[in-house]
Amino acid sequence: MADLQAQIEELWDRRADLASGDHDAMAVVREAIDLLDRGEARVAEVDPATGEVVVHQWLKQAILLLFRLSAMETVEVGPYEYADKIPLKRGYQAAGVRVVPGASARWGSFLDRGVILMPSYVNIGARVGANSMVDTWATVGSCAQIGENVHLSGGVGIGGVLEPPQAAPVIIEDDVMIGSRCMVVEGARVGRGAFLGAGAILARSIPVIDAETGEELSRGVVPPWCVAIQASRPRAFAGGEFGLPCILVIKRLPEGERHDKAALNDVLRAHGVSA
Repeated sequence: MADLQAQIEELWDRRADLASGDHDAMAVVREAIDLLDRGEARVAEVDPATGEVVVHQWLKQAILLLFRLSAMETVEVGPYEYADKIPLKRGYQAAGVRVVPGASARWGSFLDRGVILMPSYVNIGARVGANSMVDTWATVGSCAQIGENVHLSGGVGIGGVLEPPQAAPVIIEDDVMIGSRCMVVEGARVGRGAFLGAGAILARSIPVIDAETGEELSRGVVPPWCVAIQASRPRAFAGGEFGLPCILVIKRLPEGERHDKAALNDVLRAHGVSA
């Protein structure tokens, strides 16, 4: 893989000279994208030793080179017609993935065994872990990393990022539940076992605050094993006092405890939040 990385980086350095029809360059890029498509490589991952997100820039570079080297073409799928540069994934049944009509995933994304796609969309470079569900009208943006046993509820938007290549994508760790209509963008991260309540907006600029202490825990990172909801904090401006968005951690969960929807609803009701 090191040799392939070196080839991609060499192509990247002279990308201004590349154009569609360069078959030698495309062969190298396709080899890299196939690794992503099969789950043998990933754009980003959490270093277990440090807990930090490691971005493999050369794989992002390969995706960007793919767009440069590919030409537009018409793709027909049953009664539907598309015009794009990148084909859709195939071979779902052999991969043990359930894809409901209306769902689509681009070649270069990876769906692990047991994944369910309701009518939804998964973009190139993204990874969805085993036994996770991407529910109706949810989207998983380019290079986003979704863990195992995750539920992305209806209408959830997981932001994507391709440029700059060193930018960290959204990371949703294992055993997470993201409530309906949440938006998680700009390289934000949700820790393992967390529950993010419906309608929350999480970005790298959004403070995450502990409801018990008032302490700001982070910017854009929901800690593991907690219940977090959308909230606001007062800020004074020349025109008056306004509420700026934040994420409020209202409960810590026992580590390893699976989400029980009835119990989560009780937690939300106890804090005056619509379940």
